[in-house]
Amino acid sequence: MTQTVDPRARIEERARNKFESKRTELAEATLHTLAELGYARTSLREIAQNSEYSHGVLHYYFTDKLDLITHAVRQYEAICVTRYDEVVADAVDATGLSEDFEAKYFGTLTADAGIHRLWYDLRNQALFDGSFRSDVLEIEERRVDMIWRVVSRYCELHGTEPALDRASAYILLDGIFQRALLQHLAGNSDELDAARVQLRSAFSMLDFPTRQ
Repeated sequence: MTQTVDPRARIEERARNKFESKRTELAEATLHTLAELGYARTSLREIAQNSEYSHGVLHYYFTDKLDLITHAVRQYEAICVTRYDEVVADAVDATGLSEDFEAKYFGTLTADAGIHRLWYDLRNQALFDGSFRSDVLEIEERRVDMIWRVVSRYCELHGTEPALDRASAYILLDGIFQRALLQHLAGNSDELDAARVQLRSAFSMLDFPTRQ
């Protein structure tokens, strides 16, 4: 028996999809403006002044700057949390994986510095503002999974076992990344070289030999 679809429901669904699609388009288009301004200095009006979209358009699709920023970061992270998956998939040995990871790690640090800065800004703000804390925690968990895929594959190829749990491995590698980002934004190139050494040292602490 063929189920009849309510035409009104189909129209409403298309309208919702179109609305969400436009929200995503606007969030992606204003992401770099958000990254330049930061959380505290951003308002929908300021974003509009630095983009091709009017304040009225932004306000129609987003209730406030928090709604826009959270949506923008979610869109970015949906792509970024898979940034190392190709490195993991293509790795044939542990050394090659760590080298390719290092190249991607510092490549995105410099190429997308402003966006990463926005993420850390938003994460810090969540310590004070509970209205979007759950969003930040959800994104953070996806980032933990991203790093764990690298660590677990590295150990598998190395014939070892992880010496750290998921959260600890993430804190270690993300901490190096955040500090290196700050040094990069400050123009301290020597500190980026030091960060590369720190990352290699971190990999030496990620595993221990499998017990026979």
